[in-house]
Amino acid sequence: MPSTPPSEHRDLVHALSSAVRGEVDDSTRRRAEYSSDASNYRVVPQVVVFPRDTDDVLAALAISRDSGTPLTSRGGGTSVAGNAIGSGIVLDFSRHLNRVIDIDPDARTARVQPGTVLGTLQAAAQPHGLRFGPDPSTWSRCTIGGMIGNNACGAHSLQFGRTADNVRSLDVVDGLGRRFTAANDPSVVDGLPALVNSNLATIRTELGRFGRQVSGYSLEHLLPEHGHNLARSLVGTEGSLVTVLEATVDLVAEPQHPLLVALGYPDMATAADAVPALLLHRPSAIEGLDARIVDAVSRTRGARAVAALPAGAGWLLVEITGDDPTETLQRANRLAADAAAIESRVITDATAAKQLWRIREDGAGLAGRTASGKQAWPGFEDAAVPPERLGAYLRDFDALLADYNLEGMPYGHFGDGCVHVRLDIPLATEGAVLRAFVDDAATLVASHGGSLSGEHGDGRARSELLPRMYSPAAIELFGQFKRLFDPNKLLNPGIVVDPAPVDADLRRPAALPLIKVNGFAFSNDDGDPTTASHRCVGVGKCRADNSASHGVMCPSFLATGDEKDSTRGRARVLQEMANGTLVTGGVNSPEVHDALDLCLSCKACASDCPAGVDMATLKAEVLHRRYEGKLRPRSHYLLGQLPRWARLVSPIAPLANALLRVPPLRRLVLWTGGMDARRTFPAFAKHPFRSSSEARALRAAPPAAVAAVGRATPATATSATAPADRADDTPAGRYRDKGSDADHTPTPRPQVLLWADSFTDNFSPAIARATIRVLDAAGYEILLPEREVCCGLTWITTGQLAGARQKLTALVSEFSRYTDRGIPIVGIEPSCTAVLRSDLTELLPDDPAAAAVARSTFTLSELLTAPAPLGPTNWQPPSLSDQAFVVQPHCHQHAVMGFDADRALLAATGATVTEISGCCGLAGNFGMEKGHYDVSVAVAENGILPALRDAEPGSTLLADGFSCRTQASQLANTEGKHLAEVLAAALPER
Repeated sequence: MPSTPPSEHRDLVHALSSAVRGEVDDSTRRRAEYSSDASNYRVVPQVVVFPRDTDDVLAALAISRDSGTPLTSRGGGTSVAGNAIGSGIVLDFSRHLNRVIDIDPDARTARVQPGTVLGTLQAAAQPHGLRFGPDPSTWSRCTIGGMIGNNACGAHSLQFGRTADNVRSLDVVDGLGRRFTAANDPSVVDGLPALVNSNLATIRTELGRFGRQVSGYSLEHLLPEHGHNLARSLVGTEGSLVTVLEATVDLVAEPQHPLLVALGYPDMATAADAVPALLLHRPSAIEGLDARIVDAVSRTRGARAVAALPAGAGWLLVEITGDDPTETLQRANRLAADAAAIESRVITDATAAKQLWRIREDGAGLAGRTASGKQAWPGFEDAAVPPERLGAYLRDFDALLADYNLEGMPYGHFGDGCVHVRLDIPLATEGAVLRAFVDDAATLVASHGGSLSGEHGDGRARSELLPRMYSPAAIELFGQFKRLFDPNKLLNPGIVVDPAPVDADLRRPAALPLIKVNGFAFSNDDGDPTTASHRCVGVGKCRADNSASHGVMCPSFLATGDEKDSTRGRARVLQEMANGTLVTGGVNSPEVHDALDLCLSCKACASDCPAGVDMATLKAEVLHRRYEGKLRPRSHYLLGQLPRWARLVSPIAPLANALLRVPPLRRLVLWTGGMDARRTFPAFAKHPFRSSSEARALRAAPPAAVAAVGRATPATATSATAPADRADDTPAGRYRDKGSDADHTPTPRPQVLLWADSFTDNFSPAIARATIRVLDAAGYEILLPEREVCCGLTWITTGQLAGARQKLTALVSEFSRYTDRGIPIVGIEPSCTAVLRSDLTELLPDDPAAAAVARSTFTLSELLTAPAPLGPTNWQPPSLSDQAFVVQPHCHQHAVMGFDADRALLAATGATVTEISGCCGLAGNFGMEKGHYDVSVAVAENGILPALRDAEPGSTLLADGFSCRTQASQLANTEGKHLAEVLAAALPER
């Protein structure tokens, strides 16, 4: 589309700013953030508006009409079809117009604003035993307005139908500015009854043929036999006819007594063949899985994660619900008997059922990458066919994929005939393959009587293909319908009617690769940060509160509610940086700086994002490229090199601590280091661990004396400062107890290398001493590195990657002396341990010794809960059954190592545990830096601070992370404990 003249653009922005109370933002950065949704497409808007109320929406619509500027409504921006982006005004309803106005439990209805997130509506309805029926997988961030736009469905549409089936009435404004209530009277739109009456044959024969026929406009709802339902006919029109101001939707009773039936078949197509017979049993859901997606879950989570599935290579997960549990179980058994499956399992245990459903949920996230690790894209993501045609369609679709040499992981709502799949279409350079494939795929779907879209709408991805499934008469009817509401083509143009080409405005081919520098390897992204940033396809999980499932992403967005501060928003700006036409300054551009400024580098997105976007790594790479060889921010020199300064200060730690308590001096140091004046500097240890008696004894003592440091059992006949030579150098032999020889030689204790990182060494040496005691009690011989080494964490987070690589090279040189002989490394500080497990191999990708160190590094909990020979033999943790803990997992541990081992260990102690979900908000240097304090506190208010306020009296904060303990100390005056300290304190006195 031609660019708008600057004077017209200024006039537009001025008019909007004068008429709208909400934010009006035409900055380059904001336009970059809203240039894409969850589709393959990129369309840069002129301006983004955040209306605060209905009057703001009406004002923006009036200005759109007066100026002739196109307008696109947007909710969560999770559209995979490209129907939430536009070249003119983008209205973001999710920021302010997001309330549930009213719940009427007697009428079973709810009134909601269009920006209301589905999860918010479900939470409001739940106390009444009610819910909104449709349940798309994006329920935690998609909005009701977006669901109305796309006619969203979800897994339970067999029971609850589509969004159209659950809408009572809509308060709308059309493209001519007419505001009306859309319900059961089409006459409120001039000419509509006549249009319907003159096209009855076309509507009756081509539209509404099966439940998931979402493509096109659903004019069948306007038929007399369907009650002339105007509201339902407007659902699925993708913002191209009206703008929704408010919706009244139906609520349904929560399903009772759900049972899951798992069915295994030889392949997915055979499983699909069984669907029509299963539908006779009135299930509430039938979900299909293929071996490809199950294999992906197994590779990621281990074989145990999929062990509950019955035998087969294609599966159906069928849910049966009912008011009577006995009758429901009987129905489930009858269904299983009729399923013609290789093996069937009726799952009556809710926990076991949840584990099976998680395979489906995890698989959906993993489908963004193929089995070979290639990026998989939407584009033909949700086609549907009548269920009786599904098996034949899947066989033909697999053959089509083979013809194009494309790969994907199909799954879907098989009870409705809807198939989801993302494909490794080569979009990095151009869209020719995409166009050819979707042309052939559309023809295939139409040959099976199907719909190009089964729940996500047509958008830019499929609108051009509608003539493949509809007659010229139907296409003309869609155009006439559009012209009744929006004759000037201002509302979301290019969608359904007069469509944009499917291969126009593709985002990925327009992005250029970034020249490789001496930064991260980006090993899983072909060595290219551009590819890494394009992992983000806009799923938008970073905009959701994921705390209920122990998720952390994205703490800055949860604190500010601004797309700028989401992982997706940041990725969009980096993608535009690679494009170079909107964000033109590369890594030096202010847009990139603003986008990354409030990123906490918590790494949560690396694990919580279904696409695996690692914004912490991308931020460090950008900082490295921007400041390498240049003057840096002051905080980079102080906080970014903190281990260096801590070691220098250590000899005068008491004096330094005293001086830092003097307010003027404290403020001077904080200002000098680029830190917020409201912060205090953590106290340096009076005696660092490296100079402690325990450290000196472990480094200098012969084997017999090593035991004296711990328990009074003879250790191995080796030096305590270097790895032992072992006759059996197999992995099992490295850890296995060898028993006694004929001379009753004492059994050797397995060796571990304890790494006291810079934070533990200089600030919390008591934790290292506690770890020694725990490891000793568990039966290990403890070794310490001969040289003090640093992982370079603070250098990494501030983008000083050359310095970090230097630190890590020295560390690998020291630690490989131990890992070469199979001795595991135990880290104390989670963030430093995470560096060894993740960043190390990205900064030293060609060093096999670095890979060995990464494989050999464990947290204390991982070691203590591992099976022998790595884990302890016949050791039980001390009882903590009389203690209660508020537990703050460290973000880097959550992202890289996970927290399952800690949960298991704490459960074994019998402790009462309240686990905090979310980042503490300090995040290393982030919360200390000037300009970040308020957001740091806001993040803490979403997790650690209310948890501490609500804790039972006598509870202990358990936080292994130095940052987490520092945040709790400074904001809540609460001193936290490391797990090692808690375990050591509960050990019996020696």
